[in-house]
Amino acid sequence: MAVVTSPADTPIRVLLVDDDPLVRAGLTMMLGGAPDLRVVGEAGDGEQALALAAECRPDVVLMDIRMPGVDGLAATERLRTSADAPEVIVLTTFDADRHVLRALRAGAAGFLVKDTPPEEIVAAVRQVARGNPVLSPEVTRRLIARVAESGEDRRRDRARRRLAQLNDREREVAVAVGRGLSNAQIGAALHLSVPTVKTHVSAVLARFGFTNRVQIALLVHDAGLLDDEEE
Repeated sequence: MAVVTSPADTPIRVLLVDDDPLVRAGLTMMLGGAPDLRVVGEAGDGEQALALAAECRPDVVLMDIRMPGVDGLAATERLRTSADAPEVIVLTTFDADRHVLRALRAGAAGFLVKDTPPEEIVAAVRQVARGNPVLSPEVTRRLIARVAESGEDRRRDRARRRLAQLNDREREVAVAVGRGLSNAQIGAALHLSVPTVKTHVSAVLARFGFTNRVQIALLVHDAGLLDDEEE
């Protein structure tokens, strides 16, 4: 477990969590080439990650899933419930789709496969640091399509009951978020100003205790509302 002090110009602070030292070394080298990013710590498991996050207060955590002891899923859930929680990008492979969904529901800002090109990893860190998720609508659909759970009907009914708490306009905005539209695109589609769209998105987040737009998109997908639109 290592801690690096941050310089005075306060770049984006990144914590790396992976049980493979070679992966951490590669990520450190990759991110070190970006002048606006700084690796402030490395951890080999979830327990170390939680301790380091409290100590060095990163803006973004790159989190592996499969680690000994406290794994990346449990660590993500605990990190995202903490005060001033950092954004979390889950590092994974496509054979871990169920785990990725659990991480996203816990509040992770998205995921990257470990063979993602370096420039895309750097761009993803910048995006989530700005509050923008790095999970595209296409990837969201692919992940959810791969999850075959016996409780699918119950999950859909539960999601629809939750969305029924919204007023008509909030529901329209939530569905648009589920389609992957930006605030500007939502405003154009619904004839709303961007500030009004932001107000509705914030209201939906607050209503369900969500921390980012990915969670809204997952709820909309769970409810089957995008399927309804396509029928």
